[in-house]
Amino acid sequence: MIEAEPPTGLTSQEVAERVEAGQVNDVPARSSRGTADIVKANVFTRFNAIIGTLFVVIMVFGEPADGLFGLVIVANTAIGIIQELRAKKTLDALAVVGEAKARVRRDGRTTEVTPRDLVLDDVCEIGSGEQAVVDGVVVAAEGLEMDESLLTGESDPVHKRPGDPVMSGSFAAAGNGAFRATKVGRDAYAAQLAEEASRFTLTSSELRSGLDRILKYVTWIMVPVAVLLLVSQLRSSNSFAGAMTGMVAGVVTMVPEGLMLLTSVAFAVGVIRLGRRQCLVQELPAIEGLARVDVVCCDKTGTLTEGGMDVGEIRTLDGDLPVKDVLGALGTADPRPNASLQAIVDACPAPEGEGWRVTAVEPFSSARKWSGATFAAHGSWLLGAPDVLLRPGTPLLADVDELGAQGLRVLLLAQVDGALSDDAARSATPAALVVLEQRLRPDAADTLRYFHTQQVATKVISGDNAVAVGAVAGKLGLDGAGHPVDARTLPADQPELARKLDDNTIFGRVTPQQKRAMVSALQSNGHTVAMTGDGVNDVLALKDADIGVAMGTGSAATRAVAQIVLLDDKFASLPSVVAEGRRVIGNIERVANLFLSKTVYSLLLSLLIGVVSLPFPFLPRHLTLIGTLTIGTPAFFLALAPNNERARPGFVERVLRFAIPSGIVAAAATFTTYAIARVAGESSLDQDRTAATITLFMVAMWILAIVARPYTWWKILLIAAMGLGYVLALFVPFLADFFALYPDDLPNWGIAVGIGGIGMAVLELGWHISGWIDRYRPEHGNANGTHPERKGPAHAKPRKPGART
Repeated sequence: MIEAEPPTGLTSQEVAERVEAGQVNDVPARSSRGTADIVKANVFTRFNAIIGTLFVVIMVFGEPADGLFGLVIVANTAIGIIQELRAKKTLDALAVVGEAKARVRRDGRTTEVTPRDLVLDDVCEIGSGEQAVVDGVVVAAEGLEMDESLLTGESDPVHKRPGDPVMSGSFAAAGNGAFRATKVGRDAYAAQLAEEASRFTLTSSELRSGLDRILKYVTWIMVPVAVLLLVSQLRSSNSFAGAMTGMVAGVVTMVPEGLMLLTSVAFAVGVIRLGRRQCLVQELPAIEGLARVDVVCCDKTGTLTEGGMDVGEIRTLDGDLPVKDVLGALGTADPRPNASLQAIVDACPAPEGEGWRVTAVEPFSSARKWSGATFAAHGSWLLGAPDVLLRPGTPLLADVDELGAQGLRVLLLAQVDGALSDDAARSATPAALVVLEQRLRPDAADTLRYFHTQQVATKVISGDNAVAVGAVAGKLGLDGAGHPVDARTLPADQPELARKLDDNTIFGRVTPQQKRAMVSALQSNGHTVAMTGDGVNDVLALKDADIGVAMGTGSAATRAVAQIVLLDDKFASLPSVVAEGRRVIGNIERVANLFLSKTVYSLLLSLLIGVVSLPFPFLPRHLTLIGTLTIGTPAFFLALAPNNERARPGFVERVLRFAIPSGIVAAAATFTTYAIARVAGESSLDQDRTAATITLFMVAMWILAIVARPYTWWKILLIAAMGLGYVLALFVPFLADFFALYPDDLPNWGIAVGIGGIGMAVLELGWHISGWIDRYRPEHGNANGTHPERKGPAHAKPRKPGART
């Protein structure tokens, strides 16, 4: 029955006045970057400026074949632009409130308008399954129940009467009614969340910032080295073009251009792999963030539990009554069963026979807390809340309370005399207790177990009752489930809140603002936080988390602000997502050792050659050959190999600790070979360059052999293939001519191979010494077991390149 006479709504004149006054449902403007800004930001970078300048120089003074490195600019820039445009499209499509038509009453009749055409004081009609697009106050209701779980996190529908508030973003779970718009546009609750959520940000990336730092260092050093090298080449060369080519050959190898491209490719391959697992990655660096996560915050509903419920137990109170037949008949009596009744329908088949024909029915209402039906030959039955259908003090209520404390929902089946009514309900005869339990995701326990073994803490943060949340978590075997915390008792002070979060696992009755505060508190305590969610109430927390993970069937807002979207809604997909992140970041760090070793030995060789004013020991094609065989090709395969090691802070420092000594050994060995050959004067410049190439290749190959450890069959095959490639380039006539290698009658073979062997031995000895130091030095943590850069669990001890993972 409608509880208030529905108003006629606004007139056309009143609508026009409100439009004139600006009282319209304007949506907050999106603040993502425009297409032109995205293109500009990805084209005009330090990396592109360095490589682009060198490319122009080589095109002017050298041969086009020596300018192939310029293609890296195109590939790297294209990947960045495409990915960011994709993110922009998602952010610009952000809509907490969908674009479905809204039904409003104007001029005494109902009409459909777009959400943007709503004005203040419009009377909006709403029915089961429809969403409120603005805030308002109920003016008419007929069994109206609103599902506010996307806003508050509480799964139970809220009964609405005239005068009750309605929040935008909530859904009508049952009944129908009308409400008057009181807040539209930017003032509406959902719009305020959307405005905060839609601000453009990019995922923080230590890898990306670390590479930028390295590139900055290279830029600072490269300019004076380039000047020094150019001056020295002008002294030792007969042509300006030759001097410029020699300068570019020395300088371009300092820039780890392949590493930049390979990083983008590895991220892109990660995106493709995750896409096959129904995981949508909206920002490439999000893959890296997943590798660093040490705390996962998740909701109960939609993450640990599935939609719907299951009948756990039916406690018959009178064995003479056909309890299961009655339950089955009640299930078929309601054409639109709610979640509880649907669970009963699934558990109890409908009985057959004319005696079970429905003669009267009362659908469930949260106001009276029961539903019922009358059957032709079996009388009237009710199904509802025990505390409503039983008198206070009834002993049966103690059992109900005990089951409720376990997080279970209990319904009472009762028989009544006569017609269905509130008076009859008060004298109902109990027949059975129906115990309902939330449907757990079958893979949730394994997922939680995976995070536990990987030392990733799980925090369950829900808007539901804390005891109920703890009961669900307990069934899944989550540590700390026996001590749930009611979020209403949590302190507002961030340090205290952070301590509570570290000490506990289960939190109930959490508000959207508290979810955001919890993420911030965990981050303040040094944690890298991933937040999962599916509702509007999760938007701000997802936005602030290091990595936001949204469910595919969740609200549009959560999908828009999250970096990862689980399209199949499977919480069990997260382990594979985390594993992919670890694979990418671990392998990028591995191959970075190769590229930066090259940067170091190129820099040192350029300095040494510049100081002694010798002709540069390599042509660009020599370095192309060595770089392809010892870095480029093997790095591509190593970057895609399995790797489950959790990422650790200190990427730049760790890589430099390997690259600097390795580069020094390579540069020293190569320069020694070249200098001895030049001083001896028994060979031509081309032969001396060939000798230098042999030495550098031997040392660079051993750097690759160290980085590739531990060995597998395919890694051994890869290293062997690279070595064979160089042998072919050295001794196959047309290849030797193309790469300007002259091994025939080379008087410096002994010098080149001998010094190369010494360099390999020094590298191997250094690797073993480094391993010995790692084994015997204290863990990188404080006395209390925490990392000096962060509180919380200490990271694993840093491994040297090639250590077993």
